[in-house]
Amino acid sequence: MVYDYELTSGKGEKVSLSDFKGKVMLIVNTATGCGFTPQYAPIEQLYKEYHDKGLEIIDIPCNQFGAQAPGTDDEIKEFCTLHYNTTYTLMKKSDVNGANELPLYTYLKSQKGFAGFDEHKLTPILEDLLTKADPDWRQNLTSNGTLPSL
Repeated sequence: MVYDYELTSGKGEKVSLSDFKGKVMLIVNTATGCGFTPQYAPIEQLYKEYHDKGLEIIDIPCNQFGAQAPGTDDEIKEFCTLHYNTTYTLMKKSDVNGANELPLYTYLKSQKGFAGFDEHKLTPILEDLLTKADPDWRQNLTSNGTLPSL
């Protein structure tokens, strides 16, 4: 169960997901240097609109995809705060794939693997990057449910 997992905040504090029982959790994997970085703004808007009604957003930065989350945890926090005024929970930068992936992500991926990209102007670019990293990425998704690291 998701409540069995613990994360580390960007400040180094342990955070038990059981602290969020009774709330809706949106767990996001982000990168400050990604083409999707502008999505911080609508994520923050969603948080502001629904936090008082029980929404918690848990942001886990990751640098595994094209090194698009450079910097320290403090630098990532500063970037998000200065550029997007984020106020939701920011965790420690962590791996979400591979040998060092967070146990939470191992669990989440076992529950629901990658289901495909939404229609977006960056979709062809992402698919091209994935194909360069692993020409068989679409077929490999069926065996392990995860995307290759770029």
